[in-house]
Amino acid sequence: MSETPETPQEKPGQDPDQPLGVHQLSTIVGNYIARLGTVWVEGQVSQINVRKGMSYLKMRDVDRDETLSLKIVTSILEGITPEIEQGSRIVAQLKPEWWQVRGTLDFKVLQLRAVGVGELMVRLEALRNLLKAEGLFNPERKKVIPFLPRRVGLITGRNGDAEHDVVNNARRRWPDVVFEIRNVSVEGPNAVREVTNALTELDVIDDIDVIVIARGGGNFEALLPFSDESLLRAVAQATTPVVAAIGHEEDHPLIDDVADFRASTPTDAARKIVPDVMQELANLRNVRTRNRQLVTARVESLTNALHVLRSRPALANPSALIDARTKDNEQLRRMIFTNVTNRINIESSDIRGLSATLRALSPQGTLERGFAIVRDGAGHVVRTTTHAPHGTQLRVRVSDGEFNATSD
Repeated sequence: MSETPETPQEKPGQDPDQPLGVHQLSTIVGNYIARLGTVWVEGQVSQINVRKGMSYLKMRDVDRDETLSLKIVTSILEGITPEIEQGSRIVAQLKPEWWQVRGTLDFKVLQLRAVGVGELMVRLEALRNLLKAEGLFNPERKKVIPFLPRRVGLITGRNGDAEHDVVNNARRRWPDVVFEIRNVSVEGPNAVREVTNALTELDVIDDIDVIVIARGGGNFEALLPFSDESLLRAVAQATTPVVAAIGHEEDHPLIDDVADFRASTPTDAARKIVPDVMQELANLRNVRTRNRQLVTARVESLTNALHVLRSRPALANPSALIDARTKDNEQLRRMIFTNVTNRINIESSDIRGLSATLRALSPQGTLERGFAIVRDGAGHVVRTTTHAPHGTQLRVRVSDGEFNATSD
């Protein structure tokens, strides 16, 4: 037995044949909004209209061009310290309210407090510590700015002095410098997004060797986009060296710590990204002059050393040294010859003496003195007469030969 599938329950108003009434839809929306309860929201006051009983504010997102309309009891607004005015950073507890009669959504402010500079600085310090712990401030990760870039990327505000300061001062130093300029919002809710997009766009252009992010001075709140975490991480991830020139010398947004080089002003950035052609020419002349002086001094030193060397007796009359060595050699040769000759004579005399002694002691010497050696027929030496009886054939050896004999 098969089961009949359940038919999903359609939401009210999905069937054109069964539309909702305005009141029904308004009630559904009101019920849904009522379930949202209250929320805390942070933003910046872009417009304020103070009236008796109830005042109205516009609160925009600090990073985007999005706005909410708020209403607040005027007595609550006036009791807030410091005074809330246009541009103030605020945190508000909002309760969304749906007005069925008008079909409009309002946000009622239940509580409101200003976000003071002190609190913002605490937040920035916490972000600073986080990025520092991640190593984004480490000197070893900083990229080297080239001596003479092929092209310079410049991100700056529209119709601002920062662009003029960077471009004009750079061209005074190096007239042939080429810029790729992106004009963006450098303040307000669109600043972070536009600066980040421009940075990403310039970073992928091959012949851009350095990117400058510059804007003029401003108050603490105006420079907050340049301490935004998303922008800072984009700067850290860029493959092209980034120079930050935000505000004046005393300003110090977090981009200064993440960028590869921090310029105190846009004019200082111009001095950093290109060399001064006049100074480089002067340096070249100085180096050339110094090298000429060093080479000249070295040549003079070697010339003087050569003169001193040539004035020595050995070089003034080279044959004198050879003659002296030749004479010494001749004397040494004669001395060696004499010593060798004397040694030969002595050794020859010794040999003659030993030879005479040897001859005197040898059998031949004995034979020469008149003695003879007698052997019998068997070759035995006859030492006594008993060894040679009468008629024995004998062989007699004398000093100059041998002869036969017969014993008597």
